[in-house]
Amino acid sequence: MALATPSLFTYYQQPPKIKNALVVGISQSGQSPDIVSVLEEGKRQGNLTLAITNNSASPLAKKADFILDIQAGDEKAVAATKTYTTELMAIAMLSAAMSGEEARWDELAQASKWASSVLNQDSKIAQAAQRYRYMQQAVVLGRGYNYATAFEWALKLKELTYITAEPYSSADFKHGPVAIVESGFPIFAISPKGKVFDSMQNMLKHLKNNLLAELVVISNSLAALELAEVAIPIPENIPEWLTPLISIIPAQLFAYYLTLAKGYNPEKPRTISKITETH
Repeated sequence: MALATPSLFTYYQQPPKIKNALVVGISQSGQSPDIVSVLEEGKRQGNLTLAITNNSASPLAKKADFILDIQAGDEKAVAATKTYTTELMAIAMLSAAMSGEEARWDELAQASKWASSVLNQDSKIAQAAQRYRYMQQAVVLGRGYNYATAFEWALKLKELTYITAEPYSSADFKHGPVAIVESGFPIFAISPKGKVFDSMQNMLKHLKNNLLAELVVISNSLAALELAEVAIPIPENIPEWLTPLISIIPAQLFAYYLTLAKGYNPEKPRTISKITETH
């Protein structure tokens, strides 16, 4: 598995050789030319192509051999939320189908129950966000399955609250950037139980006990939550591979309520637009 760098396909016209691969384009609008160009090149080289999109009539969908229409309805938020979460569900379903393991589908069937339990923390998250209304910078940590969750949480903080929120793997953060942390520095972390939990836990302990950072932690581990000034629990029995699907929900809520606490309109973030086209 590899991520595509679209400029190789567009500006430099030096696409990598792709052989015996499934080329997947993910875009809620399906409009961005750079993602379309990657699928076009993948197909030209004889590979299967798949579009995961909320618009089955989009340019991306028209170029793909197969379409996973996430059917999320109209995404009214400029800083997209429900389409991101629904795309994760589509990817999880694809993963379950390719695994051939019936247990994966049984686990997926519980996703709505887990999501509802997290949404019930709405008022708690709103209150917690008030604490950070004057925050101007933060770091967001995640690893393994939740490396992407760290990037999405940081993106929502940047898009809506305009703070400098930098996402890192906990391992990458240790290799230098940790030097920015001083007493009271806000660290946001997604650290559910799983294979990378011990690595994340060691970093969080160091940040808390040695560097006196202030932690906001999303986790289903009591040990991780006990380190946090703001602890946001998720259900204990979520399998690691599905934690990104559930963990992003309180992260989105936190960004939303922090936006309100700062006096900004989450429906009209400055500078950005609903559909962004890049090449």
